[in-house]
Amino acid sequence: MSEIHNGGRVVIAGAGPGDPELMTVKAARRLQQADAVLYDSLVTREILDLAAKGADMVAVGKRCGDGQDQTHRQNAINELMLDYARRGALCVRLKAGDPFVFGRGVEEVRFLTERLVTVEVIPGISAGIAAANLFHVPVTERYRTSSVLLSTGHTSTCSMEEFDSVVALLKQGTPLVLYMGMKHLECICQRLLDAGFSPDFPICAASRVSMPDQQLVCATLGTIWPLLVTTPLPTPVVFLVGEHAVPVSQQTL
Repeated sequence: MSEIHNGGRVVIAGAGPGDPELMTVKAARRLQQADAVLYDSLVTREILDLAAKGADMVAVGKRCGDGQDQTHRQNAINELMLDYARRGALCVRLKAGDPFVFGRGVEEVRFLTERLVTVEVIPGISAGIAAANLFHVPVTERYRTSSVLLSTGHTSTCSMEEFDSVVALLKQGTPLVLYMGMKHLECICQRLLDAGFSPDFPICAASRVSMPDQQLVCATLGTIWPLLVTTPLPTPVVFLVGEHAVPVSQQTL
């Protein structure tokens, strides 16, 4: 297999949490240079409007529960990126958040590099970190928390073995930033309660982070699920869990 020498390449770029002003300058520049943009379902219209006029705009978004086989669709995305690169195009694969934080970016890099395609990766602000900043929720703080755990609830089967490491770190004071956790939230909360956490242990749900209608709901392990059943939040939602994972304005020193 020979390396592609026709100028074709792929840029895997993070679009950030949604607000176009939180996307990096480099990612915006690559959009303006792109011949083709393959974008996720959570990328906002304001960001897509930054793309070069005349660029191929291809929606390739993957959403949990949409009835489509995610493996087959990812394979199709991989082949589409490869096809654009082989035709000499600058293809921007635009992902919500950060490509390497539960974004399957590493899978796409591996696929392309194995086929000798030039790949550039541009980081983006992940929704969990954006939520911590925008809602003033400390996930690390001097003298309190020196580590943070990023985890996904998407593949959770709620087996206790799966939660052993999460439980251990939470008990040591490490906050948990939980992505894609809504589907299994009731089960996750119950497992943590079964592991000995108090029903009053803090958990916050951040909805549509960085967008004009963003919301933060702070509750406890014992109340968050019934609260969100009664008053659902618009997706996407990321959860911040931890002893000190509440807004600074609500903390007592």
